[in-house]
Amino acid sequence: MAAFREIFSKANNIAIITGAGVSAESGVPTFRGAGGYWRKWNAQDLATPTAFNKNPSRVWEFYHYRREVMLTKNPNPAHLAIAECEDRLSRQGRKVSIISQNIDELHRRAGSKNILEIHGSLFRTRCMSCGHEEANYNSPICAALEGKGAPDPEAHDAQIPVEKLPRCEQRGCHGLLRPAVVWFGEALDADILSGAEGVLDSCDLCLVVGTSSVVYPAAMFAPQVAARGVPVAEFNMENTPATERFKFHFHGPCGTTLPPALARHESEQH
Repeated sequence: MAAFREIFSKANNIAIITGAGVSAESGVPTFRGAGGYWRKWNAQDLATPTAFNKNPSRVWEFYHYRREVMLTKNPNPAHLAIAECEDRLSRQGRKVSIISQNIDELHRRAGSKNILEIHGSLFRTRCMSCGHEEANYNSPICAALEGKGAPDPEAHDAQIPVEKLPRCEQRGCHGLLRPAVVWFGEALDADILSGAEGVLDSCDLCLVVGTSSVVYPAAMFAPQVAARGVPVAEFNMENTPATERFKFHFHGPCGTTLPPALARHESEQH
């Protein structure tokens, strides 16, 4: 940690790549691995364009459930440490950029500003007809979904008629809205991706927090930074396939390991 802190104290452009592990301590269901089911469906089978085209009501129930759960969760010490570090360093003319795979907006709620959400957000919608995208924090997102979305396997599909699902409010449109998240089989947003590449090409320190480096994009991002000779520090509950390639690995819950790593260094100007 002392060696990491020494590098941290001199870094001017820090990239922080975050994944589901950062939010796990906030009690956010990750829908990966054994617990990856909602009702009797594997969550990964619901997060596809095909599932939405076939049964938009079921997919909206699933995302309504996730939105409502998220509104009861709060940022944890890892999110707060990142936000505090970004704010503090920005006043010293230093930059912290977050590239997050999470769709829960907990970084934003913790106060972070410089965030690239490469998988989109639970709290944004996009119109299937006109393409308009906007933030949406309504609870429930539409009247027909109120009280729906219960996750237990016995719950029945609400079978909401498509015209009662969330609809576009742009003048004269009324198209069907979908969650503005990147589903399996969809490409990442090109502008966000090139923004992330720019951050990674210019950083002089990179942290990989709470993401197994097998899931794209961390799998591609962090090793490419390490290959440039830039120090990479991994904060995770377990070793990952990329651990060997990184200069540092800090084992344990991010909410415990990250705050001391990002706290004010004695060399910083107060």
